[in-house]
Amino acid sequence: MSRSANIWDDITAASANRILMLDGAMGTMLQKQQLEEEDFRGSRFADWPSPLKGNNDLLVLTKPEAVRSVHDAFLAAGADLIETNSFNATSISQDDYGMAELAPEIARASALVARAAADAWTEKTPEKPRAVLGSIGPMNKTLSISPKVEDPGYRDVTFDEVKDAYIEQITAIIDIVDAILIETVFDTLNCKAAIAACRETFVAVGYEKPIIISGTITDRSGRTLSGQTAEAFYISIAHAKPWAVGLNCALGADEMRPHIEAISRVAETRVIAFPNAGLPNAFGEYDESPADMTAQIAPWIEGGVVNILGGCCGTTPDHIAAIAKAAATGTPRVPVGPKPTLRLSGLEPFQIAV
Repeated sequence: MSRSANIWDDITAASANRILMLDGAMGTMLQKQQLEEEDFRGSRFADWPSPLKGNNDLLVLTKPEAVRSVHDAFLAAGADLIETNSFNATSISQDDYGMAELAPEIARASALVARAAADAWTEKTPEKPRAVLGSIGPMNKTLSISPKVEDPGYRDVTFDEVKDAYIEQITAIIDIVDAILIETVFDTLNCKAAIAACRETFVAVGYEKPIIISGTITDRSGRTLSGQTAEAFYISIAHAKPWAVGLNCALGADEMRPHIEAISRVAETRVIAFPNAGLPNAFGEYDESPADMTAQIAPWIEGGVVNILGGCCGTTPDHIAAIAKAAATGTPRVPVGPKPTLRLSGLEPFQIAV
């Protein structure tokens, strides 16, 4: 508890003076290692009845050195914050592999691997402390959209089932991580379940950790998959009083820019952005070079739009190093002051100013 609190105090202080750096794409870097089915299985799951290749979260149990090497590479590139390899470490998501019961163990192991890496780098560079964010992904099931076209009211899961799965995940990592990152939110109702899970877990353990929330604008329509604009999304989750709020994934920096700017205009807290390395090509790969991506992010840095920058799909340590170098020349955004305004949101924001 005290170690984590001290590190986060240092991170918070640093955020007032410079733009912080998040890491890049864990999945991209693991793919570059060309791991095979036996790497995912290890000896423990050699006889598992279903294929396991692609279950990147499981690698913290079967090949933790592969995950640790990714953390180290991003920390060497200048990341202040790294994410645990626990994006899908919930019972609901792991059920695809028949591993629902292993989800808490996977989540905890992911936090321990990231913690060891961050602490080692903090010891190397005490002037630049490194913190761990517990990655809470969006799940593979949504509360707002029916998976059956013929039955719009059908849902695979209930709110309480999603919340309980998140409680299990957060409980497994809460004493290890410095903050919770609810990320890649395409369904705001799933996010609200994660927020409720955080609150219930905080009560259960008797202390709180900061919450960071990052949504996803899924395409050029400028909306999340559940239909909200970026500003409406922010209003919907502002009650959680996040330490930072922003967007990640789906879009490259150019396409994300207007939506990040929309959040930056209204957010009463820090703004985080970690776009993809452009849009995927015909083969599902990302082609933007570190220089290209940095050039697109430069206006955010020069305009004081953001407080934390990083990368999502396709971004490597070279991308993070290039963005970090550019970010060092900028100043962090100053959060918007609170206003006496009634703010509501459906698919779009609605405000009544006093």
